[in-house]
Amino acid sequence: MSDNAKYLNEWLQQAEYDLATAKAMLDAGRNIYCVFMCHLSLEKALKAAYLKKIDKVPPKIHSLIYLAQSSEVSLAKDHKDFIESLDEVSVPARYPTELDSALKDYDKNRTEGIFNKSREILEWLKLELKK
Repeated sequence: MSDNAKYLNEWLQQAEYDLATAKAMLDAGRNIYCVFMCHLSLEKALKAAYLKKIDKVPPKIHSLIYLAQSSEVSLAKDHKDFIESLDEVSVPARYPTELDSALKDYDKNRTEGIFNKSREILEWLKLELKK
């Protein structure tokens, strides 16, 4: 196995681990941390896509939009829209101005939707990377 294949698999293993952590946070009612872990999961999966496409170590950035564009993944419109949305909410969820407000913004229904869409995109990315 080449180094890049090893690193690609490592990024994907970490993405899966982070999504499992997002699920644990969702189940525990720690919704803003669930959102953060969903972002982190997709960030790592997109870094795997970047590595495959560019054949270089991905940059140490957190922008899902940049990683998706740079890796040239062919996202469906709803996936692209979701990634843009998740990119926008990740910092406010991670560093809320007011905790009570953030907890209201990320109720169980909204957070479940974020988790489910993140899981869907992660599974899609894993299939794309096998091609």
